[in-house]
Amino acid sequence: MAGRGARPLQTVDTEFTADSVEWCPLEGYRHLLACGTYQLRRPDSGSQSGSKGGACPLDGIGERGTGRRRARTDPWNGRPRSGLPAQGGLEVEEPHVRLGRLYLYSFNEDNSTFSLDEVQRRDTAAILDMKWCHIPVAGSALLGLADASGSIQLLRLGESQESSSLLQPVSSIILNEQCLALSLDWSTGKSGRASDQSLRIISSNSKGQLHFLMVDEAGSGLQHMASWQAHHFEAWIAAFNYWQTEVVYSGGDDGLLKGWDTRMPALSIFTSKRHSMGVCSIQSSPHREHILATGSYDEHVLLWDTRNMKQPWADTPVQGGVWRLKWHPFHHHLLLAACMHSGFRVLSCQKATEEKQEVVVLASHTLPNSLVYGADWSWLLVRSLQPVPSFSFPLGDVGARLADWAHGLKVVSTSPAASLQAVTDDDGEGHARPQRPVKPKPSLLDRKSGSQSHTAAKVYDCSSYPEGINCDISLLATCSFYDHVLHLWKWEAS
Repeated sequence: MAGRGARPLQTVDTEFTADSVEWCPLEGYRHLLACGTYQLRRPDSGSQSGSKGGACPLDGIGERGTGRRRARTDPWNGRPRSGLPAQGGLEVEEPHVRLGRLYLYSFNEDNSTFSLDEVQRRDTAAILDMKWCHIPVAGSALLGLADASGSIQLLRLGESQESSSLLQPVSSIILNEQCLALSLDWSTGKSGRASDQSLRIISSNSKGQLHFLMVDEAGSGLQHMASWQAHHFEAWIAAFNYWQTEVVYSGGDDGLLKGWDTRMPALSIFTSKRHSMGVCSIQSSPHREHILATGSYDEHVLLWDTRNMKQPWADTPVQGGVWRLKWHPFHHHLLLAACMHSGFRVLSCQKATEEKQEVVVLASHTLPNSLVYGADWSWLLVRSLQPVPSFSFPLGDVGARLADWAHGLKVVSTSPAASLQAVTDDDGEGHARPQRPVKPKPSLLDRKSGSQSHTAAKVYDCSSYPEGINCDISLLATCSFYDHVLHLWKWEAS
């Protein structure tokens, strides 16, 4: 039964087991949703794990090195773990093939009917994580993939001759052929960056290592800057502090949460043992400085003040291992958690961040016979499909200003011929500074979506309320193992 406020809109069979889902954050492309899959196949029998009744390749994570070993399957090859290796990392010599597939969907609204239409599928190595870059690079949207070949791939959103949106690879780098790339994060987890900051990626792998990469201005090249040993076992997650991008965080199967300064990468700036099991998810708040959320296989979500990492100031049990955490794109206090066998949770952190009180669980939904590993908020506003006005007010205060914006907005420019995307810079104070416009791509953006056209870009100020906008309604997507399903949900805050 769906939790309060969550209503299922659509289910999509992904064929392979699905573990990653990401809505595009860039204006004009926010109707696009990417979904990544991971499928373990045993060549000797042709069988596949991850299907219903089989061994889930991600199940049982995080229990090595925690003192809570149980007879569970290895997270990636389906075999029982029999002991601890001398050095962290997963064996890759076993005769298994890890398959993956990348899907791209377009969200459409037609006479109040919501649907995801598949526009592309691309076979790859198994996908462990993926993230869209939150700013356009050389005028295009970039998607980064971390895969089972130990590589980071960059794909650019372009056009095919059939006028379908297509993700095409533009760059890749092999971090370590003898392990799996488990996660990645862009230094631009919020919409702006300082003009003197280069674009960077942090990644983690199954041998407990972190890799620091630089992306060139064209988005077509990856440069390896540094690698270092961060954890004894799998480094499940790595993430930037979006407000101090020289600082990155990592979480591992050794149960440790660590902080690092990329200018001195081999020395950790702190180590926390507050989680009792493997740390699987980390995300810095893109709206409020100094706020960090972490999740673990210990089934707890912790909120931290990054100025004092000795103890978290909020601890919320969610009854499932927390594989992914996502802050809402414009409601700064909402946090979405993918909780494996416990489905997903929508958490309100407002009282926790403002009054140091407990986090409130607003919605909870458990999917039977499945494990939810991927979850993400959409940047679209339901019904009117108006894009969130990310360039009309200071980026560091999106959530607070949206409260004013919800009471009254004025359409400043509604011309379909107007620039769809303003490439923004940061003036050093966290304020968006418009730069040269990017010409829209009609064949991509004019795809059918009922009576609405995605080319109708609008810029708002806080003086009047556009008709049809409801800030209390959000779209979100989740994806799960066992049932290999992508779910589309409509969530209402009130």
